[in-house]
Amino acid sequence: MSSQPWAEPLPAQTGQHRKGQLYVALAALAWSSAGVLQRELSVPAATQLAGRALFAAVALAAYVVAVERSSPATTARALTRAGFAMAACMAVSSGAFIFALNYTTVANVLFTQAVSPFIAALLGTALLAEPVARRTWAAMVVALLGVGLMVGGPSGVSALGEGLSLLMATAFAAMLVITRHRRDVSMAPATCLSQLMVLVVAGPFTHPGQIGSRDLVLMASMGVGQIGLGLALLTVGARLIPAAEIALITLLEVVLGPLWVWIFRSERPALYTLAGGAVVIVAVVIQAVGNELARASSGAVARL
Repeated sequence: MSSQPWAEPLPAQTGQHRKGQLYVALAALAWSSAGVLQRELSVPAATQLAGRALFAAVALAAYVVAVERSSPATTARALTRAGFAMAACMAVSSGAFIFALNYTTVANVLFTQAVSPFIAALLGTALLAEPVARRTWAAMVVALLGVGLMVGGPSGVSALGEGLSLLMATAFAAMLVITRHRRDVSMAPATCLSQLMVLVVAGPFTHPGQIGSRDLVLMASMGVGQIGLGLALLTVGARLIPAAEIALITLLEVVLGPLWVWIFRSERPALYTLAGGAVVIVAVVIQAVGNELARASSGAVARL
């Protein structure tokens, strides 16, 4: 019989952690559809960004009303400083990502994105005293190497482009840490606010007259399915698992994006892209399996 029965992880805690991993993985799955949808658009980047944000804001507002059963007025009043900070970080991360692509290569942006788990781990440790397991550090290093293999590592470095990429990664990590800090409060309303912020900033640079019916359908698909659904899933999952693990799992977006382009547009990725993607998946599995082994081990020790 255990002399320390509290040392064994509760089934409810284990189940919540698994749910968190699943929600974040599904968020990454939703986000990964961006490339294959965006390839079909024929409008400028600012119009894409604003259109996507508009539909995402509407979808997230509907989610808050339907799922969380909160009216828009009540939701607006309930937004805390943490919610506004989270919305600002998310808006900055989204905007920095788009602008970074104009000043540096996609490879550099994706490689910097792979640094976000490290930033999240450092912020979570410093601000939340949230410990990061050695297996998580190992998984993050493996994932970084995998992304480096996929994109060939950083090259043709531009100071402005790299600065924007780092801002993107840091803002994303900060958003995760804020969500973890206030996991007692739903951040779904804040995600809606973040898209309104993006819409306000990008709106003046749009050309609505250039939007055809096909572009409208595609932007609606991206806003509702790719961004809206992804953010809704993230806000649920981010309350259940550590920030570093969240950022690590979201790297599945980098792996799945080229896969959908290959399947739906017959653009076969290079062999090193596939190999690097496999390495990233191994890193996520290391983290997931490591958690299960750690729980099993602690449970066995507790029963001794």
